[in-house]
Amino acid sequence: MKPGADLSLDISGIAYGGAGIARHEGRVVFVPFTIPGETVNARVTAVHRSWVKAEVTDITRPSPDRVQPPCPWFGRCGGCAYQHMAYPRQLEAKTHQVAEALRRIGKFSDPPVEPARPSPLEYGYRNRITVHVEPPVVGFRGTDPRRLVGVDRCLLADETVNAALGHLRSKKRLRPGPATLRSHPELAGFRQVNDQAADILAVVVEEAAGDGGLLIDAYCGAGFFAKRLRGRFTNVIGIDWDSRGVEAARADAAPGEEYRAGDAAELLPDALEGSPDAVVLLDPPAQGIAQAVIDSLLAARPERLVYVSCDPATLARDLSRLASAYRLARAVPVDMFPQTASIETVCVLERMDDKIP
Repeated sequence: MKPGADLSLDISGIAYGGAGIARHEGRVVFVPFTIPGETVNARVTAVHRSWVKAEVTDITRPSPDRVQPPCPWFGRCGGCAYQHMAYPRQLEAKTHQVAEALRRIGKFSDPPVEPARPSPLEYGYRNRITVHVEPPVVGFRGTDPRRLVGVDRCLLADETVNAALGHLRSKKRLRPGPATLRSHPELAGFRQVNDQAADILAVVVEEAAGDGGLLIDAYCGAGFFAKRLRGRFTNVIGIDWDSRGVEAARADAAPGEEYRAGDAAELLPDALEGSPDAVVLLDPPAQGIAQAVIDSLLAARPERLVYVSCDPATLARDLSRLASAYRLARAVPVDMFPQTASIETVCVLERMDDKIP
């Protein structure tokens, strides 16, 4: 098989990242912008030892879940993966992808994955976007990342952000490079991009955390979760490497609420000392948590862990490393990023007391 070869394929699944999955002559074929159950004609674009990438040339049997993408740049812009798919089917795909990652990578035979919670808004939900500027073009990296796709608005962004995009495009002199456009540029620290879905995420985290004596928010940012949970716990300790976010969190800290700036791997052992009944909230970046953090958790054995992840693969990897002392009780995907391949997941891990030495 060589690039340029034409294939007829039956799409059987969706990989994390959004491409449909088919098989041909013993190889997995990844075909973007397809839906399980479809039969398509596709042209091979890249060949590797065990897998192939192809692009659709014709859909001979479309899925009933196929819809007309509303964005004129869909398929060329690299931001969205699922505009061709009805929203309920997107949620099913993301639920399945979380479960598959926990099975394949985490080695959980029957992961307790709940149906993905939908975003209240399917479009117009983003409170910030990052565009790239190569004068005179302002836009997003394409499905071919070597190309920049110029856009005059983003259907995922809210109106304030799109107004900022219009203002940027109207400038006579453009500075090359990335530019982040925000609906609330005055807010410090990390902020979820989808305010409405973030409220749903917060409710799930509140359910998962419960209440108790000590909550340790190990990647607290400006205190998005800690501020919501502080009334449920006697003491709250927030940790984050971003000193600006920590300062913002300290600004309205209540009694018993403390924020420490630094690396979670270095600060977590001291925060955990003498608190076996603590609840630890983990909301790390996409690369997951460092082995030193895993080691600290396994040494201290806090009662419950709540892990919020934006990457199913690193989530599954980290949970497998914690499985010697913790039982995976719940996994709840929350769709923070409709139309895209990204998935946010909340997992609850309960200490197995019989594993304490």
